[in-house]
Amino acid sequence: MGTDFHGIYPILYAFFDAQGAPLREPIAAQVEAAVRHGAHGVAILGLATETNKLDAAERRRVLEWTAEALRGRLPLAVTVAEPSVHGQSAFARAAKEAGADWVILQPPAAATMGELELLRFFGAVADSTDLPVALQNAAQFLGVGLSNAGLAALNRQHPNVCLLKGEAPAHVIERVVADTGGAYRVFNGRGGMELPDCLRAGCVGMIPAPECFDVQVAIYEAMRRGTPEGEAEAERLYREVLPLIAFMMSSIDTFVCYGKRIVARRLGLGEVFDRSPAQRPTPFGLRMTERLSATLPPL
Repeated sequence: MGTDFHGIYPILYAFFDAQGAPLREPIAAQVEAAVRHGAHGVAILGLATETNKLDAAERRRVLEWTAEALRGRLPLAVTVAEPSVHGQSAFARAAKEAGADWVILQPPAAATMGELELLRFFGAVADSTDLPVALQNAAQFLGVGLSNAGLAALNRQHPNVCLLKGEAPAHVIERVVADTGGAYRVFNGRGGMELPDCLRAGCVGMIPAPECFDVQVAIYEAMRRGTPEGEAEAERLYREVLPLIAFMMSSIDTFVCYGKRIVARRLGLGEVFDRSPAQRPTPFGLRMTERLSATLPPL
């Protein structure tokens, strides 16, 4: 579809008050930080946004809050995770009306469908929108995904399915890019793990959580220069944040629990409340988090 989406898209955390209601102000604060520190776009309603803990009305509210705070200053990617074709199509329409530039489809939660049925599911949703469509192909985290051959077939049959949010090591992503013949603009996730090598493998960007996205923007821009000096600078910066990324990516619950608290500290948001069910921070875990993020300044 001629899209040129690229770069670092921090996927925003959801914050809650003491009673468990979503808060608008932290969404706006994360958006402003993304704009201020050179992010290339913003993403919402993925695993970091705890979309599985939000009801349909809350997901719409977070979408609207984000779009209103962003005011078109950066591209907006919206994850769509409704359990049916009808639901995903409706939410994709809502995302477009709010100002989304592209959508990221997740397979239905706990799906047991085979690949052919999953291809039909994604194809039907893609046909319901004229937005560029990405798939979150993350069998490791979501329990279901498409093969490389399935991805290639889906793009041939539905050309607006032209982006991919992978959740895999760089060497796996390199095969995805090769096997699909460059049909997809591929973003990786995994908190920014292996960022320099993901770019070498053919990724056009990354969709990490926001705790160190400003450093990841600097890594991306250094790699983009295409010089030995740029690559050396990117590797140096990556080594600085790698211990933090490795800790965050030990589990989804870990990065939601501790990553959110890093972002709260960097943005001056105050106390963090968790919406149950949630992993609770431990004193040792908080000490680790403080040590691993100590060099990250306020956002």
